[in-house]
Amino acid sequence: MSQVLSLGSVNVDSVHTITRAERESLEDRYEWFPDRGETVEVDSVPSGFGDDPDEVRHGGKGANQAVATAHAAAAATLLGRVGPDHDEFGVLSALEGDDVDTSRIGIASVPTGTAFVFVGPAGDNSIVLRPGANSTVDESYIDEQYETILAADCLLLQNEIPVEPVAALLADLADEPDRPTVFLDPAPAAGAERLLGHGVVDYLTPNETEYETLRPYLDAFDGTLVRKRGEGDVIVEGEQAFTVTPPAVEVADTTGAGDVLNGFLAARIADGASVRAAVETAVVAGSLSTRAVGARGAVPTLSAVRSFQASTDT
Repeated sequence: MSQVLSLGSVNVDSVHTITRAERESLEDRYEWFPDRGETVEVDSVPSGFGDDPDEVRHGGKGANQAVATAHAAAAATLLGRVGPDHDEFGVLSALEGDDVDTSRIGIASVPTGTAFVFVGPAGDNSIVLRPGANSTVDESYIDEQYETILAADCLLLQNEIPVEPVAALLADLADEPDRPTVFLDPAPAAGAERLLGHGVVDYLTPNETEYETLRPYLDAFDGTLVRKRGEGDVIVEGEQAFTVTPPAVEVADTTGAGDVLNGFLAARIADGASVRAAVETAVVAGSLSTRAVGARGAVPTLSAVRSFQASTDT
């Protein structure tokens, strides 16, 4: 079984279903409120912001992508930190229930990270991150995990933990003759440009908003770009160039769809699939995951994705 490691965030998601008018009100009240499909990170939120969520769920891009790789039939390990409150929310037990190895997750002295997820009437989402324990993932912690990282087939990175220790990790991996294949999901986009010039980033997977933010820096990136164009095709650019059209499904919530795509992409690449086959499978998996509410509400299994592909090929 291929080994896929995710180094990233672990969050408790505070989910709010909002109308168009409520979105406009939030945008008027908070100039930093994210656009549709955008993630922003803040150190703190004003009193009353995000109170009375419709639901509280497990999330974090690092954790979500680890769950997706496990569903894609890879051996999934998650690296990161949670707070002393993790038992209150069942954070680690939920991950273990999804066959994710959590044995190397650290416990910080600050609360587990929080994501305020605002889901619009079309299933689009805007996310405000309060990092909490994610902000304590430092160079010392990553150094302790270095041999585990080096032994993985693929390494999934996002941008919900501090960028400096991740940049240091990439610099170290550049000197390794046998390193994992590295995937970078640049969300949130702010600061992610610092990671693009490292030659060890093999796959970059921005959504449309992140792609536009990072476009001025893409000359520094020489790997494979896998990007979503709005609600349409997934465009692949690099040694190979092609597009994949997502299947039409009834969308309930797009939260976490990109995480599912990343997890499946890494798992299939680790298992030896071609880039085209891996992207096609990952796109279907991401689309199927939008049929239920929540970042992990409907993460499909690899067998379910293959069954769907077989049914639509006939």
